[in-house]
Amino acid sequence: MIKVKVSLRPIVSKINLPTVLKTTILPGDSIERLFIATQVGEIFYIGNGVIKTFLDIRPRVIKLGASSGGYDERGLLGLAFHPEFFYNGLFYLHYSIAGTQGPGALPKPFKPNPCDPRTLNLRWINRETQYDHIDTVEEWILLSNGQSQKRRTLLNLRRPFLNHNGVNSLNFSPETGKLVLTTGDGGSGYDPFNLSQDDMEIAGKIIEIDVDKNTFFYDLPVVSRFNELPAPIQETLTVIAKGVRNIPGISYQRLYNQYIKYVGNVGQDLVESIFSFVHYKPIPVTQLIQAYLMKSEPDQEGFINFGWRAWEGAFPASIISSCSVNPNLDEKTIAYYNEAVKTSVRRLQPLICYFHKEPRPDKYGGTALTGVQAYMGNGIPELTGSVVFTDLARNEESQPPVRGVLAYTKVRTDCKLNDFSVIETDYNFGTQSAYYVSLGTNLDQTRLYLGVFGSMKVTDFNQGTVYEIVREL
Repeated sequence: MIKVKVSLRPIVSKINLPTVLKTTILPGDSIERLFIATQVGEIFYIGNGVIKTFLDIRPRVIKLGASSGGYDERGLLGLAFHPEFFYNGLFYLHYSIAGTQGPGALPKPFKPNPCDPRTLNLRWINRETQYDHIDTVEEWILLSNGQSQKRRTLLNLRRPFLNHNGVNSLNFSPETGKLVLTTGDGGSGYDPFNLSQDDMEIAGKIIEIDVDKNTFFYDLPVVSRFNELPAPIQETLTVIAKGVRNIPGISYQRLYNQYIKYVGNVGQDLVESIFSFVHYKPIPVTQLIQAYLMKSEPDQEGFINFGWRAWEGAFPASIISSCSVNPNLDEKTIAYYNEAVKTSVRRLQPLICYFHKEPRPDKYGGTALTGVQAYMGNGIPELTGSVVFTDLARNEESQPPVRGVLAYTKVRTDCKLNDFSVIETDYNFGTQSAYYVSLGTNLDQTRLYLGVFGSMKVTDFNQGTVYEIVREL
């Protein structure tokens, strides 16, 4: 693949950690504005070169970093504008609710032991007391006076652990017009309760929500399983995919009269993976529940399964035992062998995988996928029709400061694993760390935006900068 060089053009700086970058046209306006949602709960937009506040829900968002030394994966995670936002003012938020901090689902960090069946068959019990926090998905409306207010709650989700809640987790499907929620597997590591493969669990799934169905509940229950939801809510939901570990949203690329869907799955120990698919057969939640009650297997022909927790991208999920004498000899043990065999045929093969430990000189060792976006613009012609993605930080042995990385790939028509190429940037971050935390695009995917943060701690405030990715100057 050809080497591509780009420039980063700063748009706004000294903001908090930018989790979502996308554009829309405000009611009564005539041009697209860039909207920036920060993890702590602010939403800004850029108007006439000035940053303006669209909404501030910081009092509604859980206190971040208090129990984790500043690192946190909760907060404001999703923002999506209704396809008819210009006319109806509707938009959607996904965030972790203030005051819902719990003790967590397990008393200590989890690691499976293939010699101890108890670690392979854990169950999440006492869910009403043993959880970390509650996430909510809400519908809001922008009023004619410029103020916004909440209209209704779509889901209240009990989450077992602090991490893997998804990011850029709300997007509208241009195919179905439905709101797409991408949820992580619930957190910890290695998916201790195998929530991602359980058809009743909301965790570890890609879910479509029909927001045109008017479901108003004044006291919507907090749930973690589909069968705990009220029937009218169940009827608004279909499941596109399962086997998700953690996911930086979903991107749609128009190809003639259909769309290629791109999904990144954050890795455990070995690789980061990007999947692509065109055809799929979603399953209504009501059908999943009916099959569960009848103790039967739902028809999963055409249903997307990314393979986690048994598969990490193209590889069986492994436990790595370090070899201090020679890291190249680290022992890798298949963690969930039986599950890997069971799901081997049903799972979707990834488009690409890239390694955490990468021996090839023209590649990089990855840490965590933080964004995947199709690019259809001509401003950077070498990237037209490509899939651009970001990784939080290069996993290299070199000394700080930390640098994130941009890369790209293209779809193969033979469905085999593809290669990728690093996108080089000419920007000088100086001595400051530069974690690449988010990737966004405009409505017609002709512009790309990059969110960078100077720290791994969400409690280190005002260290964020948003750039536009442009052709090398």
